[in-house]
Amino acid sequence: MTCDIILSGVGGQGVLSVAAVIAQAAMSDGLKVRQSEVHGMSQRGGAVLSHLRLSDTVIPGDLVPRGAADMILSMEPLEALRYIDYLGPDGVCVTAAEPVVNIPDYPGIEVILDAVRKLPKHDIVDTKERAKEAGSLKTANIVLVGAASKYLPLGAESVEKALGVLFASKGSDVIDMNLKAFRGGAL
Repeated sequence: MTCDIILSGVGGQGVLSVAAVIAQAAMSDGLKVRQSEVHGMSQRGGAVLSHLRLSDTVIPGDLVPRGAADMILSMEPLEALRYIDYLGPDGVCVTAAEPVVNIPDYPGIEVILDAVRKLPKHDIVDTKERAKEAGSLKTANIVLVGAASKYLPLGAESVEKALGVLFASKGSDVIDMNLKAFRGGAL
């Protein structure tokens, strides 16, 4: 079993936190994990990319080959399209519905979402509304983890445990809020 994931978004959206949660949950489930990250101009709202590979056997490298990803998990819809050539024929694109308009010629959101809808397997998630329900817009990335969880080879308990580990230093209120976001995304 292997699961190759491309995670994308812009700086400040928590792409690397999402990678950490999934990686922690996978290791907890006994899987091997390889990860590679590109930060670029992330502190100024630029692109953030992470390759995350999960397997029950040896993983030959850190990078997901083009055309082989089982999932694109994107915090931002235009960033999902930027890496769409990584998606394998049976892969799924899970993306937030809400754009981060960080460039002057950002395309219309409906054009972007229509392109995502043309993919054979996709899930466009209203992260803003579900994150509000969880208690904070900052949990939008964890809402996406919940939405993606049905496509991941991980148990929900492992993901919830990983959230507790990742946010332990922030206190129980933050842990509870992120658990609520994860569960809300998984609906």
